[in-house]
Amino acid sequence: MEQKKIDRINELYKKSKAEGLTPEEAKEQKILRKEYMELIRVNLRSQLNNIDLEQKDGSIVNLGEKYGNKFMDKKGN
Repeated sequence: MEQKKIDRINELYKKSKAEGLTPEEAKEQKILRKEYMELIRVNLRSQLNNIDLEQKDGSIVNLGEKYGNKFMDKKGN
């Protein structure tokens, strides 16, 4: 996400606490927050998909391969 958008999210948050937002600003804030949260989810999912765990028997299990597909099926992605 561009730093400009992150700055705008912060600006709208501060304004909402200080004086309130217009309906247009509230809508913009909601859209920007949704975009930001989706990027966080994608990044976290990517990191988790690259974690390998060694089992007691010595085998290596990739969390993305083991659980990633189940999560994707539930989310419909």
